[in-house]
Formats: sequence, C-alpha cells, structure tokens
Amino acid sequence: MTPEELIERAAARAAELAVELYASRHPRPAHVTLAQAAEMLGVERHTVSRYVRQGILKRNAMGQVPVEQIDAAIRAVAH
Repeated sequence: MTPEELIERAAARAAELAVELYASRHPRPAHVTLAQAAEMLGVERHTVSRYVRQGILKRNAMGQVPVEQIDAAIRAVAH
C-alpha cells in the first residue's frame, strides 16, 4: 500500500469516527416539524404537506412527522 493510500484510508476512518461521535452526542429527534422533514427529504415544505394529505407521511398528535417515516421514504426512493 502506498503512503497516499494509507493517508486516504486513515482520513476516511477519521471521518467515520467523527460522524459516529457527532451522532452519539447529538441524537436525532424522534419527530420533526414539516419544515425539518422537508429539509431532510430535500423538498419544499408544501411538498411535505402534500405528502401528509396524500397519506404518504403521517403526523403525530403534535403535528410532527416521525423520523422513521422520513427514513423509510428515503430508503424507498433509493431502491
């Protein structure tokens, strides 16, 4: 393995550890607002509202969207 490859591998591992550390100290919320859901999905807020009206996403009693639904929507699009 070349020195450049070793450096690349070490940098990638450092980045992975940084993401893990951030996630452990900043856990994701269980529910988010429509605006936050839109940001996570990469769409406009009115699009998330339409998804709610169409039953694609559901809101909880507080009017927020469960993050697990957003994750599922992202996985569905990715496959």
